[in-house]
Amino acid sequence: MAEKVFKDIMDTLQTIMASAAKVVVGQTSAMKQIVLALLCDSNVLIEGYPGLAKTLSVRTLAQLMDMKFSRIQGTPDLMPSDITGTYVLEEKDGKRDFKFQQGPVFANIVLFDEINRASPKTQSALLEAMQEKQVTVGNKTFKLDKPFFVLATMNPIEQEGTMVLPEAQSDRFLFKIKTDYPSFEEEIEIVSRYTESLKIPDLKPLVTKENLAKMQDIVRKMPVANDIKKFAVELVTKSRTRKELIEYGASPRASIGMILAAKANALFEGRNYVTKDDVQEMAFPILRHRIILNFEAERNNFSEDDVIRYLLK
Repeated sequence: MAEKVFKDIMDTLQTIMASAAKVVVGQTSAMKQIVLALLCDSNVLIEGYPGLAKTLSVRTLAQLMDMKFSRIQGTPDLMPSDITGTYVLEEKDGKRDFKFQQGPVFANIVLFDEINRASPKTQSALLEAMQEKQVTVGNKTFKLDKPFFVLATMNPIEQEGTMVLPEAQSDRFLFKIKTDYPSFEEEIEIVSRYTESLKIPDLKPLVTKENLAKMQDIVRKMPVANDIKKFAVELVTKSRTRKELIEYGASPRASIGMILAAKANALFEGRNYVTKDDVQEMAFPILRHRIILNFEAERNNFSEDDVIRYLLK
C-alpha cells in the first residue's frame, strides 16, 4: 500500500481529533479509542462518572461523520420495541394495514446512554443488532444500514435502579473505555469555555460512509507478523490460566479484537506495520470487561487494569 494513502488517512484522523477538541476538553485517549473502534467496525462501552463528557464525546464524533445518528436514553421502563421499532395500524383508502415503524436503532451511529439502567430484556434487544447487524420483529428480519455502531455509556456509581450488563453482552463490545477526571488546567479551560459563551463550534462532517469503509478495509488488510499474533494470543491465554487473580478469562473474541485494534492503532499513528507496543496499548480497553477477578484480587483492591498490567509483565 502506498505510503501516501497512510499519510492521508493519518491526516484525516488527526483533523477529526483536532476538530473534536474544539468541543470536548481533554479525554483525548477516550476519543482516540472511539475512533479506533469505528475503524474496526465495532461497538464501544464507555464508563465514567457523571459529567465527564461521555455523551458529548460521542455526539461530537457523530457530527464529524456524515452519518445518521440517534440517541436512546436507558430507563428501567424502556421496552425492546422502543429500540427496534414496532408495527402500527395504518388506514389508507379505507383499508387498514400494519406498517413497520422503525425505531432509533435504524441509524449508523447509535448512542445508548446509561445502558445499565435498561432492563435485561431491553439490553438483549441490542444483541442481534450489534452482532448480526439486523433486527427481527415478529417473523420479519430487517437489515440495518452499514456502517452500524453502538456506543453505550454507563456510570460506575448510582447503582440504585441499574442492571449489571451480562458478560455475554459486554463481550460484544470491542472496547470498554474509561473516562477520567480532567486535569486542573483542563478543568479551568472547561469552566472558561462553558461559562463565557453559549456558542458551540459548528462542526462540519469530515468522513463519509465510503471513506470509513475504505479505512476499515485497509485496517483488515494490514499485515501482522506471526510473533505479534503469538504475543497477543499468549496474553489472552494467560488471562485464562492465571487463576491466582482471575476467575474467568477472555474468549477468542478478545484475541481477534486485540489484533484488529492493534492494526487500527498502527494506522492511526500513520504506520503500515504493527508492533508489540500497539498490542500492549490495546490490551487495557480490550480485556478490562472480559476478565472476571476472583475473591483474592478483589480482597487486595486490584482493579482489572492492575491485573492486565500484571499479565503484561
